Amino acid sequence: MWYRLVADATMVVHYAFVAYVVVGGFLACRWPRTIWLHIAAVAWGFGGILLGYDCPLTALESYARERGGEAPLPGSGFIAHYITGVLYPESALTLVQVGVAALVLGSWVGVVVLRRRVQPVATA
Repeated sequence: MWYRLVADATMVVHYAFVAYVVVGGFLACRWPRTIWLHIAAVAWGFGGILLGYDCPLTALESYARERGGEAPLPGSGFIAHYITGVLYPESALTLVQVGVAALVLGSWVGVVVLRRRVQPVATA
């Protein structure tokens, strides 16, 4: 029972992380200091996709599922198991990745624009 709880909690944290990668830059428009946390999250998230980083949350969930008597997550990982083919068709994977990258970059541009509006202009 405890392992199932750990697996479920890990899954929820994983979804929260993915959601933060997608929309965290927009939160930084409101709370600019959080942009550094978002940059780190995006670097980790995209590093996992582009460079194949192993995600510790995936490992923890797989371990807890196995110990709880369930099948571990497949080797393809969390996104392939819970999101791709579930929230959007597999054929749209590249489109979704480009869309997320565009949202992230757009939110970062928004943070920069808002910061420039708020900062006073230096006069000579």
